[in-house]
Amino acid sequence: MSDWQTIFDGAPVMTFDSGAAIFRREDPVRSMYLVRSGSVALERPLADGTALTLTLARSGMVSADPSLFADTYHCDAVVHDAAEVAILSRVAFLTTLSNRPEIALGLIEAYAHTIQSQRTRIEILRMRKASSRLDAWVDLNGAPPEGQWKRVAEDIGVSPPALYRELAKRRL
Repeated sequence: MSDWQTIFDGAPVMTFDSGAAIFRREDPVRSMYLVRSGSVALERPLADGTALTLTLARSGMVSADPSLFADTYHCDAVVHDAAEVAILSRVAFLTTLSNRPEIALGLIEAYAHTIQSQRTRIEILRMRKASSRLDAWVDLNGAPPEGQWKRVAEDIGVSPPALYRELAKRRL
């Protein structure tokens, strides 16, 4: 399958600080975004002032793709970790997908993997105990690289201290 990320070759790259908004809900959809480094959350503001994180785009992931066929963005794109983001116009993105079916198929394949991962995460989050969530995550992914346990905590929906307590129990 083609490397679908080549669709962003030559696209301008912008740097954003943590907390910056790349776009806001109901802004007109004009561009697609590829996170080159850092992370960008797609968040939906809630009535109580909090935000619901719909997805977290990390390096190599497209952000805002659910809005590709919408007039306006459905959520806010907020930088969580300082990020470099390639920006391509929606017109250029769609034109490339139309003219280069191998890129379109590569993108579909990437989306299929994302859907599988999200379904797995949903099932892990349905588990009541942190220990069960951790067991399932490790069974599927193996131990994370050093320094990445905080990311595991995010993935399984527990606080880092709760995860570290569980890890400490297992070392006894």
